[in-house]
Amino acid sequence: MKKDFESLAGSIIENVGGEENVQSVYHCATRLRFRLHDNEKADKQTVDDLEGVLQVVESGGQFQVVIGNEVSDVYKAITKTTSLGEESSGGGGNEEKGSLFNRAIDIIAGIFTPILGALAGAGIFKGLLAVLESTNLLATDSGTYQILNAASDSLFYFLPFLLAVTAARKFEGDPYVALVIAGALFYPDLITFGEEQGTMSFLGIPVIMADYSTSVIPILISIYIMSKFQGVLNNWLHSSIRMFFTPLILLLVMVPLTLAAFGPVGTVISGWLADGYTFVFDLSPVIAGIIMGVFWQVLVIFGLHWGFVPIGINNISVYGEDTFSAIIAPAVFAQAGAALGVWLKTRQTGVKAIAGPAAISGLFGVTEPAIYGINLRYKRPFVLGAAAGGAGGAIVGLSGATALAVGLPGLTTLPIYFGEGFALFCVAIAVSFVLAAILTYFFGYSDARDGEPEEDAGSTTSGSQDIDVTTPSAAGSESQHTISSPLEGAVIPLGEVNDAAFSSEALGKGVAVIPVSGKLYAPADGTISTVFPTKHAYGLTTEAGVEILMHIGLDTVQLDGQHFTSHVQQDQVVKKGELLAEFDVEGIKDSGFDIATPVIITNSGNYYDVLGDTDGNVTPGDPILSIIR
Repeated sequence: MKKDFESLAGSIIENVGGEENVQSVYHCATRLRFRLHDNEKADKQTVDDLEGVLQVVESGGQFQVVIGNEVSDVYKAITKTTSLGEESSGGGGNEEKGSLFNRAIDIIAGIFTPILGALAGAGIFKGLLAVLESTNLLATDSGTYQILNAASDSLFYFLPFLLAVTAARKFEGDPYVALVIAGALFYPDLITFGEEQGTMSFLGIPVIMADYSTSVIPILISIYIMSKFQGVLNNWLHSSIRMFFTPLILLLVMVPLTLAAFGPVGTVISGWLADGYTFVFDLSPVIAGIIMGVFWQVLVIFGLHWGFVPIGINNISVYGEDTFSAIIAPAVFAQAGAALGVWLKTRQTGVKAIAGPAAISGLFGVTEPAIYGINLRYKRPFVLGAAAGGAGGAIVGLSGATALAVGLPGLTTLPIYFGEGFALFCVAIAVSFVLAAILTYFFGYSDARDGEPEEDAGSTTSGSQDIDVTTPSAAGSESQHTISSPLEGAVIPLGEVNDAAFSSEALGKGVAVIPVSGKLYAPADGTISTVFPTKHAYGLTTEAGVEILMHIGLDTVQLDGQHFTSHVQQDQVVKKGELLAEFDVEGIKDSGFDIATPVIITNSGNYYDVLGDTDGNVTPGDPILSIIR
């Protein structure tokens, strides 16, 4: 699957504080190096969690984003989509952001994403309370129940208030005026007056009072119109009076319009959406479950699932329960099961390190690590997971299970599905999880097929660099491939290197050498895959496909080539022991840089293990790394 470097680039720029916070950006062999105007504006944790980012390091006044071998692709995407770095080859930055459908999805995501955490927490709370009530552990006429019910239900009852704020921010309206408009829908005296009088009018215009608690559509329509009207007023009114008169006119116009028009119209639309979904679902709950179980995670990949989020919330608003949230739950557990199947099958430590945690996070409703880290990477696990999700969706459709509140499907949110069909619902998610794991284990993944570079599969190469590619599961088939030292010096474990990106093995396994002589030699026969312009880092791909990175010193990219002399160029074929580069050890030290030189295998995940010889001193040609497959 082709990686979306532009999306990753955009996310990185956004979370370092935006383009305006970037003083400069460039890249070295493995990482983007930002100099920011204000480091406090950068969200380090968010950047570190981005798919495609291996590590974030703050060092030497730089905000360093470790990407790995694809750093140049991400850097090109940054220069293409922003004015940073090289001249952009694209057009202006004010182009339309895609089709009407894509913009609609973006709007929905922007409105509902900020409150999903609160929705999920309140949903779990509401589900637990329903369990306590149905099992007679807590009486509904007790003060304890009433307080807990208020805590769990207030978010749903006052949902228009939250949506008013998020919608105003998305539509670039005043969120405080939006809150006042939402408040008018719940104003006690107005509700009491409507109930007592039976009819109400505003300047002769009839006003139909409705129950707007838990509603979605009415407030969204109102705030969208408000934001557009606010823009018109700001253009009309002089800046000296705009601060006071814009909110005044907005309230004077929008509150009556919302009560007389937008509210009732939105209520009707909400009913149509709920009835339309119910009609389709009732045609065949089993078929509906199969379709959504199979395709839900596909929608998630493309971000299209946001278009369905209002349906689930609206169903709860209209009916007090939602079947849609129930039938998509098995799809989530199935992708977790597929990742578990890979974890059980693989013997590659790199794949296990990703698949295990991904399966666990999937059980709690977060499927991105499983989807992007494992299942889509190897394709078959994702397809088999989708099939298992369809099987589980069919069972849920048959069960009649519903969700009482909104929440990400996972183990912690099971209480929100408590009620009719809950037992069969639990069977459905268990079937999806176990079936996906079994199918993936037997038919979806093989180390020899999926875990190794294509050029290695099916045959061995000749010469001293041969690697036996017989599957590791066969007895005695593991073979050892040795990489020689490219330097003279003292070997230290990679974990002792004063750089988290290397010491954490985020870039790959290996060792480091403290050189005593400023000469770098080829550690094996192969092709030079990387010669960085500053001549401080070199990549070599051996004839057997092993990818080796030799990074002379730490942060030495900042020397801009000073103290380094390169003797090779990219794509040059070299022999083991051939001189690649020379460097001034003392000059680098005197410039204030650590001379420790990591020698790592950047595609370590393709092998069973990479073992380093860290005992004593080495000279060029001595064994330094053993690759086991």
